[in-house]
Amino acid sequence: MEPKKRAECCPSDEPPRNGDTTDFKFRLECSLRTSADATKAADVIGGYIDEANRTILTKGAPEGQGAKVTAWDIERDRIKLTIESGRHVRVHDALLRMRKPLAGKLGKDFKIGIRGIEVGSYTIEVPSEKELPQMKIPYVTGITYEDGIIRLELDVDEAAMSNRVPDRILSLMEDKLEQQSYGGKTEHWHILWQSEKKEHNFTEDPTRAMMEAGWLKRGASRGQWIHGPQSTRMFRTFERIVLEELLEPLGYREMIFPKLVPWEVWQKSGHAKGVYPEIYYVCPPKTRDPEFWEEVIDHYKVTHEVPTSLIKEKIGDPIGGMCYAQCPPFWTYLQGETIPTDEFPIKVFDRSGTSHRYESGGIHGMERVDEFHRIEILWVGNKHQVLETATQLHDRYMHIFNEILDLEWRKAWVTPWFMAQEGLTGVSEQTEAGTTDYEAVLPYRGEDGEWLEFQNVSVNGNKYPSGFNVKSQSGEELWSGCSGVGLERWASAFFAQKGLEPGNWPEEFRKRAGEIPQGIRFL
Repeated sequence: MEPKKRAECCPSDEPPRNGDTTDFKFRLECSLRTSADATKAADVIGGYIDEANRTILTKGAPEGQGAKVTAWDIERDRIKLTIESGRHVRVHDALLRMRKPLAGKLGKDFKIGIRGIEVGSYTIEVPSEKELPQMKIPYVTGITYEDGIIRLELDVDEAAMSNRVPDRILSLMEDKLEQQSYGGKTEHWHILWQSEKKEHNFTEDPTRAMMEAGWLKRGASRGQWIHGPQSTRMFRTFERIVLEELLEPLGYREMIFPKLVPWEVWQKSGHAKGVYPEIYYVCPPKTRDPEFWEEVIDHYKVTHEVPTSLIKEKIGDPIGGMCYAQCPPFWTYLQGETIPTDEFPIKVFDRSGTSHRYESGGIHGMERVDEFHRIEILWVGNKHQVLETATQLHDRYMHIFNEILDLEWRKAWVTPWFMAQEGLTGVSEQTEAGTTDYEAVLPYRGEDGEWLEFQNVSVNGNKYPSGFNVKSQSGEELWSGCSGVGLERWASAFFAQKGLEPGNWPEEFRKRAGEIPQGIRFL
C-alpha cells in the first residue's frame, strides 16, 4: 500500500510570527514509530495535529509564538512530523507534549501503540552579528554561518531530547554569543574608591628583591615558591593581622576545608561549566598492588627516569582536581541541610592548605603562581545579612590597608563572567550580587603600569545555597559571600611599595612583624 500523504499544515504565504526574524528558530523532522500500520488512523491523527497546533503547542508562549506541526504524513508504521518553533515552546518539548495524548487516542480507537521516536534532522538557527570560531560541541554535527545566522545541526535521539540536551546546547550558544559581545573581557569594572597618591622610595620588583635577599627560592614545580624564614614571618604577620583585625572581631569560626575537589562538588558550584583549562587534575592509581606497578618501579631502577607514559596506563580517570576556588568544598558540609534561623549569619574561614591554579604563560614572580596560600572567608545568611556582612568586611579591610599597611590602593566593582551569564550584568549599580576587587599600584611597573588585584569581596547571591540545596528554617532565600586573602598577593603589593627594609615599613606593621629572623646561609 502506498503511504497516505497529507498536505502542508500552514500555507507558505503565512506571515512570520512575531520574533521569528530575530529570535532562535528550531526545526525538527522526526517519526513516531507505531506498533502497526497507522494509515487507517489518518483522519484521527490529522484532527489531533490541528487541535494540538491550537492548544498544547501554544501553551506558555506569547500569542503567535508557540510551536507548530508544519507538515506530516504516514508511512505504514511511521507518523512523520515536521515541527517548527521559536524559543518559547521548543520543538522537542512540542513533540513530547504531543506523544502521550496521541498514543492515548491511537490505543483507544485503533489498538495501535507508539513505540518510540526516530529523529531525521534537528536544526537550530541562532542570530549573531559575528561568526563564531569552529568548535566541537557534543551532539552538534555541523555549524555554519550565513547572513547573520549561525545554523546548528544536531544529532540527537529520544533520550537526548528527553534529557533536554538541545536546551543546554542553546544555553551554551547564548553564553558564547554573550561572551563575544563582551569584547573578550571577562568582567565589567567600575571604580568605587581610591586612596590618595603616595610617594614610593622603592621601585624594584619585590619578588626579585626577596630572592636576592635570600627570603625565597623557586620550587621544583612551575609557579611554586619555597619561602624562607624571613618571608614566612611576613606571611604569618599578614595572617595575624587578618585574624586580629578582622576575623576575631567579626566573629568568624575556623574550619578546615578539603583540598581535593571531586567533580560532584564543582558540578553543584557551577565551576564544572568552565574550570578545565586551569585546574590540576587528580587521578588515583588503578590499584595499589605492587605487582601491577612492578614494571614502573623496575624501569626507574634501571634507567633512573620516571616512565610517565607507563604511569598514564596505570592511573584511573580524573576524580576531580586540586583546590582551585577554596570555598566550594565547604558546601558539602551544609548540603541538603535545613539550618535554624538563629544560626545565621554563618561566618567561617579556612587557612588549612594551598590552592592550585594552572596559570599557563601568565605566571610572574610571586604575584601570579600555580600554588598559593590563602585565607578563605565565607558567610551565609539571608540577603540582608550577607550584604551587611560584606559591608563589615569592606570596613575592616579599609582599616587594615590604610592604617596598618599604608598602601596606595583602590577598589572597583566588577561583575564576574559567571554572573553575567546568569543575567546579572547590570546589578553592579545596586551593590548587590557581584565582586569588589581591591587593587594596589606597583611602582616598579611605572606610572601607567597595571595595578595588582590583591584582595576581593564577593557576594554570590543564592548561587551556592541553591546549588547545594541548603535551606533556612524560616523558608527565607539564602545568599552567601566569600573573600579570599591571598598571602602572595598581599606580600607583592606591600613589598612593591615599601621594600624589604623594616625602617621603611609603617610602624603598625613593623610592630606586628617584630625582628626579621635570620635566613639560612649557603657557601
